[in-house]
Amino acid sequence: MPAAATPDPRVAGILAEFPIVDGHNDLPWALRQQVRYDLDQRDIAVDQSEYLHTDLPRLRAGGVGAQFWSVYVRSDYQGDTAVSATLEQIDAVRQLAARYPDDLRLAFTADDMEAARADRVIASLMGAEGGHSIDNSLATLRALYQLGVRYLTLTHNDSLAWADSATDKPRAGGLSAFGEEVVREMNRLGMLVDLSHVAAETMRDALRVSTAPVIFSHSSARAVCGHPRNIPDDVLAQLPANGGIAMATFVPKFVLPEVGEWVLRADENMRAHGFHHLETTPQAMRVQRAFQDRHPMPEATAATVADHLDHMREVAGIDHLGLGGDYDGTAFTPADLTDVASYPRLLAELLDRKWSPADLAKLTWQNAVRTLRAAEDVARAEQETRGPSLATIEQLDGGGE
Repeated sequence: MPAAATPDPRVAGILAEFPIVDGHNDLPWALRQQVRYDLDQRDIAVDQSEYLHTDLPRLRAGGVGAQFWSVYVRSDYQGDTAVSATLEQIDAVRQLAARYPDDLRLAFTADDMEAARADRVIASLMGAEGGHSIDNSLATLRALYQLGVRYLTLTHNDSLAWADSATDKPRAGGLSAFGEEVVREMNRLGMLVDLSHVAAETMRDALRVSTAPVIFSHSSARAVCGHPRNIPDDVLAQLPANGGIAMATFVPKFVLPEVGEWVLRADENMRAHGFHHLETTPQAMRVQRAFQDRHPMPEATAATVADHLDHMREVAGIDHLGLGGDYDGTAFTPADLTDVASYPRLLAELLDRKWSPADLAKLTWQNAVRTLRAAEDVARAEQETRGPSLATIEQLDGGGE
């Protein structure tokens, strides 16, 4: 049964008008890992809670109106392997939209999102997670945009020659000259610059360079939980001037400090059993659950996530917040935010904390749509003054990966 089986009438009314825009869901990668995109084996028109955080009935129960599907590939994929795997992920999203047209509709613009909302279908957008997906090529970046990708997370867990990750040793000192050119070309295209996963210096460099609003597709507040994947207050404070949004994530190790050490031990256990620590196949999850049974994880809840949102609101303001659950990209979830049906529980918690319906309308829908529309406006203006960048990493940085 969906986690939001008993809807709060206060929340139901808000979501009927202003559904959730979620910034990051890794369903395509989960489908790749589990069934190599065989949608007959993982028919998301029916309950898939045994295998996935996401299916259509639970998206509907959760009030989701737009989803940025992550077309993520692991950062140890390099070169042509990374590019081709990203294309396969894009194809998977398109296959989903084609198979379930009554529920999912591809969306490429803010207007597309609004049209989908009016028609009560879920706008399906795409975000590429990690600059390794473009293989140091601005032409590849443009090709991803033409295929529908509307944000690029500059790094994943590993630093690149041109951008530093939050969870790896620095290589570029933030953004290199080529990294800055990537940001400028994204601005010209209308592709959102996503700063989740990147180092704080990369965040600051991108905010300095970008002429369009940036996003954090799935990051929370570092002041509340000191994980390097989260956003420092000085960066949050720059969002009003930039116009961007920070989309709070639900991943327990990013929201509750006590979970961090536990996850390190869980990751070691996964590697000891021959699995990549991020793997979420049924076999890998059996190993994870067995470890969790023996060593219970400290419990994050909707209240934990709400603590982050309260702080982010205090620093950045209500106009610069959103949600990015990272479902199907994490082995563990908060106790009462177990899947995509759970968003109403978080909204009810925020209402109990005196957030108004107008506040929640901004959090769920309006801020994300405004940010994409603003990026489109910047792109139109920039395309009037300059064409595609022909720069290479060799020209700007003196070398490649």
